[in-house]
Formats: sequence, structure tokens, C-alpha cells
Amino acid sequence: MKRWKHARGALAGVLMGGVVAVGQAAELTPVTVSTTWYAQAEHGGIYAAKALGLYEQEGLDVTIKMGGPQVNNVQLLLGGATDFSMGYSLQSLNAVKQGLPLVTVAAFFQKDPQSLMVHEGQGYDEIADLKGAGIRIPTAGRVAYWPWLKAQYGFTDDQLRPYDYTIGPFIADKRIAQQGYITNDGYFLGKEKVAAKSLLLADAGWGAYAGTLDTTRAMIDEHPEVVQAMVDATAKGWAAYFENPGPANTLIQAHNPEMADALIAYSIKEMQAQNLLLASDAEGGRYGMMSDERWKTFYQDMVEAGTLPEGLDYRKAYDLRFIQETWDD
Repeated sequence: MKRWKHARGALAGVLMGGVVAVGQAAELTPVTVSTTWYAQAEHGGIYAAKALGLYEQEGLDVTIKMGGPQVNNVQLLLGGATDFSMGYSLQSLNAVKQGLPLVTVAAFFQKDPQSLMVHEGQGYDEIADLKGAGIRIPTAGRVAYWPWLKAQYGFTDDQLRPYDYTIGPFIADKRIAQQGYITNDGYFLGKEKVAAKSLLLADAGWGAYAGTLDTTRAMIDEHPEVVQAMVDATAKGWAAYFENPGPANTLIQAHNPEMADALIAYSIKEMQAQNLLLASDAEGGRYGMMSDERWKTFYQDMVEAGTLPEGLDYRKAYDLRFIQETWDD
């Protein structure tokens, strides 16, 4: 793995004793990347690359812009306010549908952390068991994975229940399910002492990549070296995060002071236990890897669900060359 081997010595130095001194480059290229939400462990690779100087080693001066409920990452990216953004594969495919020049260049979550929380003892042992049950799902989920659940498992719209971003109604009614996030669910349910569990959509066949690194077609065409540097450093950042999350967590909490140590620890544990980042194409430690076959299969699933049209040039949604170069043997 030529590019990875080239940086292994520097990464080892970072993990052993702090930030390695950046070379005497004349200047760094300024780059801005936006995340999907407030700073959290699920953004650990980006924060590790920043905290440990890995971006600087690749010639980049990276600014991290936190996401949030009022932040439209696609709008910021396509409007030129950011250069890169975290996303997910359906978002990139929808961009192609809308004629927008958004392109995914790496996919760090091989398994989407999206889940459905269910109470123990209700006979809900897998996603298929929820056919006919009430499910609390927000608008985003209703336009993303809900059509797939209907096509795949025969769910119907009369199962949908209002969603208000709290877990109170879920706690009160043991027969309903609610959208969750596998890296957070157990932490918050445990605080409420609720006997519940999470069913991971990815384990039921939901094939979306998540935690993607997206950019624009213009960036790829005009500055491919910047894209390559960003992909390389972020991949190294994820490896570094799981080796030693401390420096990145300090930066995460500086950006988001409300992020609790216990939640970060829980999220890291679940990312590893569920093998969210190193399943499928990323087996063997190839953080961010993608494949044509995986994109094709997911696109076909979305066509069958009625989410995307047939005949879409889905390959415009992604570009494999950069992550393949990162892991070039």
C-alpha cells in the first residue's frame, strides 16, 4: 500500500508522542470541511487528522465547520462556502438526480449507524418483526430508508407515528419502535433505565454508505491533488483515532463542550463492536474504501423502492480513484 506506507512512520510518531513537526513547506492549502452534526465521536477521523497534524503533513490547513439542525451541508458545499463535506450515499445519488455536481470520494462508515430502537420482550428480534408495528420516524428517515423498508419488508404508511426528537413516547409505549443511532442508543436508554435494544438497518440489508467525504466535480477536476491529500489524511485520521482517541476528543469537546466523556466512550465502543468502519470494502483496515458493486447494488435497491429513477447515471455520484490510490498495493 504505497501511499499508506509512505505515511506510516509519521503516524507512528504521532501516536507515540504527540504531533509530529510539519515539514518546511512554503505554505499550506486552506481547506474547509463540514460535518454532519455537532462535534462527536462519529467525526473522530476528521478531528484526529486535525488534532495530530495529519492534514498539515499532507499540505493542508483544514478548518472544521460543525453541522447542526440549521446547517445545509450540500448548500454550503455547492455554494463554495466549504470544500468538503460529510454525507451519505443516498444524498450523493439524489444530487445526480437533481443535476448537482456533488461527488463522494471516500466512505468511512461501511455500515450506516441508523437503527430502530425496540423494547425487550416484545418479539422484535429483527427488522422484519416490526411489520405492522407503530414506528416513530422523522421526515429524513421517511424519504430515505422508509421506502426501502416498505419494498423490502412490506411495511405500510399506517405504521408511521409522529416523531418529536425525544424518547419519552417510546419509553411510555413498549409496542412502538423509534428511529435511533446505534452509537448513541444504549447510552441514552441506559440513563433512563429502559430495557430496550437497537436493530441496525444495515444488518437487515440497508446498503447505504455513511460518513462519506464529499466534494464537488470542480474540485476534483481543478485540484485533484487537494482531494487526494484530504482523502489520505482523513483515512489516516480514522486509524489514529482508534489507536489513541485522546487528542481528537479534546478537540471535539472544545468544539462541542456539551459532549460527555461517557458518550464519546460509548460511541467508540459501539463503532468497533458493530464493525461500522471496517466491514465490507474496508476489511483489513482500508478506511474509506468504496466499490462500484456496492454503489450499483444500493442504487438498484433504491430503484426498486421507488426512491430513484431507472436509467440514472449513478456513477456520477462517486469517484473511486482517490481512495483506491490511498490503498494502492
